[in-house]
Amino acid sequence: MKKLIQRIKRLLKRILKGSASNSQQPSPLINSRLETSIPTVSPRWESGLVLVCSQCANERSGSTASEDLENWLKSRLKFEGLWGEFRVVSSSCLGVCPRTGITVVLVSNGSYGNSPCLIVNPRSDRELLYSYIKQNKG
Repeated sequence: MKKLIQRIKRLLKRILKGSASNSQQPSPLINSRLETSIPTVSPRWESGLVLVCSQCANERSGSTASEDLENWLKSRLKFEGLWGEFRVVSSSCLGVCPRTGITVVLVSNGSYGNSPCLIVNPRSDRELLYSYIKQNKG
């Protein structure tokens, strides 16, 4: 789990570093064996990325609770005009595997390696999770 979060953070830092310069120019790959380059783009989300584990509820009961939570968060952010600032995406297994609840990781521009990993009840904790997301707005 820690390795996955560290990889995500490194990737986000690279993305954020590229977006800070607002450059759309291609940057060369670190691997010198490759002769191609990968273009950089500015992400649509500014305040944070919400990763919802798609495996937590599905592994136990074939439930769509994580998908329902993800869709609810997206709708709520869009309704309140925060969709461009935050992005909600499903993730494969994050390695936490709680017995109950769904794993949600909040990655924000200001987290600097301290991204909260939350175990939420997909129904009763929705409003609390949404408040937490808004509170951590960059």
